[in-house]
Amino acid sequence: MASGAKEAASNLVQYVVMRKDLSKELGWPMGSLVAQACHATVAATWLHREDEHTKQYCAEGNLAHMHKVVLEVKGQTQLVNLSKKLEDAGIRHKLWVEQPENFPTCLATKPYPKEDIQAHFRKLNLCK
Repeated sequence: MASGAKEAASNLVQYVVMRKDLSKELGWPMGSLVAQACHATVAATWLHREDEHTKQYCAEGNLAHMHKVVLEVKGQTQLVNLSKKLEDAGIRHKLWVEQPENFPTCLATKPYPKEDIQAHFRKLNLCK
């Protein structure tokens, strides 16, 4: 990867938003929560695989430097509302809906330059 491309890729970030209630109220185990985040990030990346930022993010020379920010919302209503707000703002993402339950669990954005996307997530807390 050329130096300029490395600098551009180093500024890319993928946001992941989890539901806090899945662990705190519904008792989901850590492995299940991690699986939901994995599903959402892989789906968001795959769906936008032709996007230039996604190509830079997934370039062989950037694999060790991928940056993700994992945040949380209270529950399903907040997650679905966030997804709608992102959609309205043109922020490409994947709302992961667990099947066959049809149960929204997580969302992930495609990779974006941090400065283009961080404002949409400022009010959220880091996932604990």
